[in-house]
This record gives sequence, C-alpha cells and structure tokens, in this order.
Amino acid sequence: MASMASVEEIRNAQRAKGPATILAIGTATPENCIQQSDYADYYFRVTKSEHMTELKKKFNRICEKSMIKKRYIHLTEKMLEEHPNIGAYMAPSLNI
Repeated sequence: MASMASVEEIRNAQRAKGPATILAIGTATPENCIQQSDYADYYFRVTKSEHMTELKKKFNRICEKSMIKKRYIHLTEKMLEEHPNIGAYMAPSLNI
C-alpha cells in the first residue's frame, strides 16, 4: 500500500526550484479602436437603434462622464452585417 504524502510534501512538489522570473509584460488589444466620443453613435448604428433618440442622449452622457478615451472592440461593423444574429436579442448568435 502506498503511503500518503503530507501536505508539506505536496506543497514543496508544486513549488518551483530556483528564482522566479517575469519574462515579459504585455497588453493585447484588438485592432478596432473607437473613440469614446463616437461610441454612442457606433453602438446605436450597429444595433439598428438610432430611432431611440432619448436613450441615445442618455448613453452619450454616460460615455462623456466615464473618463474612458478609447474602446477596443473585436467585432467590426462588417462582421456584424455578415452575421446579424450576433446583435439580435434571443437569436442563436453562434450558429454560423
């Protein structure tokens, strides 16, 4: 019968031997960048909600007060046009 390892032995087996080193620090951002000042227009255009003018004004105020300068977005307008279910409520968006 094999003997059970102690908690200390398990911890020591999981630790690295030698000094720890950080090899690199990086930031990955998508290529698509939208200025925060244009974000409300972009959002309401791609969701086909431009007729909701009061909501758009409110959303614009939220964007202005957020102190965010840029938004990086994976989905492009072209991608959303090609696959309209991505932005449709309760639609099976991943069935491509």
